[in-house]
Amino acid sequence: MIQILAVTSENKRILERDLDNFDSHKYKWWWIDFNMPSKEEIDKLKSVLNFHPLAIEDCIHGQQRSKMDYYDDFSLVITHAVGETKFNQHEIDFFLGEHFIVTFHLSDLEEVNFVWNNLIKQEKLDNWDEFRIFYEIFDKVVDNFFPIIYQLEEEINDVEENPHKLGMDILLDRLFDLRHELLKLRHTINPIRDLLYRILNSHHLEGIKSRREYFMDIYDHLLKLSEMVDSNRDVTNDIRDNFISINSYQQNQVIQILTVITSIFAPLTFIAGIYGMNFINMPELEWNYGYFIVIGVMIALTILMILWFRKKGWF
Repeated sequence: MIQILAVTSENKRILERDLDNFDSHKYKWWWIDFNMPSKEEIDKLKSVLNFHPLAIEDCIHGQQRSKMDYYDDFSLVITHAVGETKFNQHEIDFFLGEHFIVTFHLSDLEEVNFVWNNLIKQEKLDNWDEFRIFYEIFDKVVDNFFPIIYQLEEEINDVEENPHKLGMDILLDRLFDLRHELLKLRHTINPIRDLLYRILNSHHLEGIKSRREYFMDIYDHLLKLSEMVDSNRDVTNDIRDNFISINSYQQNQVIQILTVITSIFAPLTFIAGIYGMNFINMPELEWNYGYFIVIGVMIALTILMILWFRKKGWF
């Protein structure tokens, strides 16, 4: 679907849908939104709007890194939004030119719809232009990252506190999943941060200068998001190291107990092995109290070894 919103020199809002007969010269500025366009509608990027083929190719193929490219009469800005499903990323393409903005996205995006509906409700459009549209959408895109990170922080806390008393293997699997999700977030947020830094220092987008403080606010949010992602990854590192240390300690305790048991039974097995041999010339076999003496010696050895191990602090 293609939506067209144009503003006259008297700041009157005009809504159109027929791009083929759209006369852009009549308006002060205009916004065209390509929302989940069909192939025929995508072709209008070239046939009607005359955008550069390389810019159109970037839009169609998708999976682009957040970036900005300059062309003769417009700039192409590519960024990514997160969908309702966690980490379901959607690309948004902005064609920014003199007195116009074109948004292109292959998915129906809440960020774009929010700004579009908000603009429709505005009674006065004096403070609106193509760069205000760009700012509003970009700001909404960045703000939508915060709930995801807050949710991840809650899940990390659950892993650390383990309120459901889950096993170590389950907790470690969930922890590594969280680390992977944080890594994906970092690979999305950091390029957007670098992109906005480039936008702020660009000499091609003159409309940014008049709203520099607003875009700086978005940049500050991106810095905060980046720091939150790195901080949470550090927390998962600490939790992982603690889990590994606890697991190693528990294994050492088990090995220590087994070693003590083995050490106690070693001399007992030795004694039992000697008197289990069927040699004829074994004087002890003729003793009336030989059995009780051997059992007594074995019990005494066991008690002495237990006392000695306890003194050493082995258990």
